[in-house]
Amino acid sequence: MSGQPKGPASYFPSIEQKYGHPVGHWFALLGEHGSGLKHMELVNWLKSEHGLGHGHANALVAHHLAQAK
Repeated sequence: MSGQPKGPASYFPSIEQKYGHPVGHWFALLGEHGSGLKHMELVNWLKSEHGLGHGHANALVAHHLAQAK
């Protein structure tokens, strides 16, 4: 069995490489900004305010919200 991450976490290495921040940076931003916002509201915020692509923003938000449960 491979040690490769599955689901949203599989995007984390490319997110860190492309945007120059560890994923913890994005999770901190989501934690500060995301209170009460829905999934797509957070995705659109990352895209519009921070220039993330849809897939990357979606992966970060999905993981962030799953951890918050």
